[in-house]
Amino acid sequence: MNSAIVLGAGIIGVSTALHLKRRGWQVTLIDRKAPGHETSYGNAGMIQAEAVRPVAMPREFSALLKIAMGRTNDVRYSLPALPHHIEPLLRYWWHSAPKRYRLAIIGWACLIAHATREHDIFIVEAHAENLLRRAGYRQLHRDPAEFALAIRAAERDQRDFGVRFHALSGRELAKAEPILRHDLAGAIHWLDTWTVSDPGGLVAAYASLLQRSGGLVLRGNAHTLTQTGAGWSVETDDGRIDAESAVIALGPWAPDILQNFGYRISLVRKRGYHMHYTGGSSLNLPLVDKAFGYAMAPMARGIRISTGAELTGRDAPATTIQLKVAEASARNLIDLGTRAEPEPWFGTRPCVPDMLPVLGPVPRYRGLWMNIGHGHQGFTLGPATGRLLAEMMSNETPIVDPFPYRPNRLYA
Repeated sequence: MNSAIVLGAGIIGVSTALHLKRRGWQVTLIDRKAPGHETSYGNAGMIQAEAVRPVAMPREFSALLKIAMGRTNDVRYSLPALPHHIEPLLRYWWHSAPKRYRLAIIGWACLIAHATREHDIFIVEAHAENLLRRAGYRQLHRDPAEFALAIRAAERDQRDFGVRFHALSGRELAKAEPILRHDLAGAIHWLDTWTVSDPGGLVAAYASLLQRSGGLVLRGNAHTLTQTGAGWSVETDDGRIDAESAVIALGPWAPDILQNFGYRISLVRKRGYHMHYTGGSSLNLPLVDKAFGYAMAPMARGIRISTGAELTGRDAPATTIQLKVAEASARNLIDLGTRAEPEPWFGTRPCVPDMLPVLGPVPRYRGLWMNIGHGHQGFTLGPATGRLLAEMMSNETPIVDPFPYRPNRLYA
């Protein structure tokens, strides 16, 4: 029987472990925390079938100037930390040029096409339907001109990728969400996206499914990963675990482990924050406020506001400016209630500069694999990329061509 250690118990690692187990592998999932307690816990809770275009970096000088001057809330930066971000940001900017960005869209959309289908298999088997809604979400627009541009963009995605949407006028939006202000331009209702009331709970449910299927879930230290004569080993709280193969699915922490094996991976590390609110009104569907760069979603713990991207130091303390701006905007739309936690949660999105995840064998190391770099869509893509990697490891015909996601593209 083939055996594998999977490092990282977020949505990517849990999904990879499940797909390997379904193919008859002996699997041990290892993390320093319980499944779903890091970045997979803190997202906006959307499985985004409409997200066929990865998040590119602005190329227009005016857009970059707005970011530099702090006039946009979807991207903020810490000036002292900026030197650490320069190299990956320059690569990101280069890959965001139209011709190269089109290649990223093709590679991205191929994976997104499988996102809801692969989640659905796990959701049913994990008995987690109570956490899920298949009703989509709404993208709010305040400015009529920007709303018109958004409709044209949605029509293009519908034509090119089959993405379904419905454009709501301001009056139709007020009828669909009576608690909102009635003077808004309108919204795009993305119909095929699924939403989750407890993202961390869904990952935990998938991990429980893995255990019921015979997989092991242990606490351990990824930095103890060592190559052995027969494969790979890791130290856990239950002792040393050995396997023929190892998968690095550690999100923003993956470069630290890969550096131990002589590989330097450049990531754009985008920090995001969230806070829950209780005692106020509740939305019928999640709402993304494009003008102020945040998502607002009804969840098990209340309304969750999730912010955009902050470029800061890896160990920098939390800052509150993005959340404060988002909260003020949200209070202008609905009765938000009061904060449910004393401090905001924050985590890091691991974005590869060419905007595509990294899937496949680590060059020069037999039996070592990686599944990292999903950027803003790790929660969406976990089961799809987990299947793709498990198929590669099992020598099966993959659901999509894995060439665009090959690890050695980072070292060419």
